[in-house]
Amino acid sequence: MTKQDVFQYTVQARCGRAEAVRLLTDLAAQADLHPLIVRVQPRPPRPGALHSYTISDRLAWGPLWFRTIYQADVLSATEDEVVTVARQWPNTTVRNHARLRSDADGVTTIDVQITLAAPAPLFAYAFRQARTAHLALGARLRDTLDATG
Repeated sequence: MTKQDVFQYTVQARCGRAEAVRLLTDLAAQADLHPLIVRVQPRPPRPGALHSYTISDRLAWGPLWFRTIYQADVLSATEDEVVTVARQWPNTTVRNHARLRSDADGVTTIDVQITLAAPAPLFAYAFRQARTAHLALGARLRDTLDATG
């Protein structure tokens, strides 16, 4: 049985939307920003994807550390929206839907909705890890984008 839930966060940065979209669609550039990622390898785009990657994460389960490898795809990217999906064994999916808008003061707002689906026995752990990692990623995205603006 698979469980699913959603969490959201917002990033506001003093940058143009083009810079934000460029960073959101370059998962290799996010390797230094995402707290779990240890390696990102670009791959030829899978059917229906703009960009594809193989990503290695380092996760903790109590005192134990382990690595996991998964596939991630950038499915769409416009000045208003970026959609990515990551697929990991066993039957775990993280869908990232970012909506972008700008104001007259040069601030770009990125509203991010993360939908995580995972087998019921793994769900609570996976959801906690994803939420903690993506909230930290959001703060680091803001700092990085502010520096480019």
